[in-house]
Amino acid sequence: MKKYTIALMMVFFAVASSFQAMAQMGKRTYSNLGWQYNVPIANDFVTHASGYGAYYQGGYYLTPSIAVGGFLSYNTNNQYIPTKTYWFEDGSALTTDLDHSLFQVPFGATFRYRFMRTMFQPYFEAKVGAVYSTQSLYFSTFMSEYSNWGFYVSPELGFTVYPFYKQDFGFHLAIYYSYSTNRNGDFDLNGLNNIGFKLGIAF
Repeated sequence: MKKYTIALMMVFFAVASSFQAMAQMGKRTYSNLGWQYNVPIANDFVTHASGYGAYYQGGYYLTPSIAVGGFLSYNTNNQYIPTKTYWFEDGSALTTDLDHSLFQVPFGATFRYRFMRTMFQPYFEAKVGAVYSTQSLYFSTFMSEYSNWGFYVSPELGFTVYPFYKQDFGFHLAIYYSYSTNRNGDFDLNGLNNIGFKLGIAF
């Protein structure tokens, strides 16, 4: 009888400990979805900031602080070039205005470190993956377009805040830098650099 009692107590404490660990962990998953504002830097093709973007990122907490997951986002940046005359090697010339367009779709894996697990949760996140990009020149009567793939890396600092008692719904804010290896010799594009911020919801 004593053996059965000891065995039952051991099972009870094991189960209680596991529930306590889960309670300390809190919610094991995270999801962030929202609007993304992007600024291309270190290139002459498009330099104008744009709010034509969106993002999703989500993951699973392996420990109370460390999570792994995935991400997907997109941005379109446009820049108008006023009318000017372009001279070519054969002596011909073209006078026109232009629209430059830079479209980017990065996606891949994430690693997140959460600094604290309270209503306010600051974090650092590293993203690694691939990016599909299209660079376009719009003339008055025709278009020139070039598409390419590149390797993508992006560090991010942000936080989520859950202001509602015992609710998993909250808000997300982050700033980021990204670099990808996309090349376009015709448009003198040697890699893509971006900075920006994200504003969305957390659930």
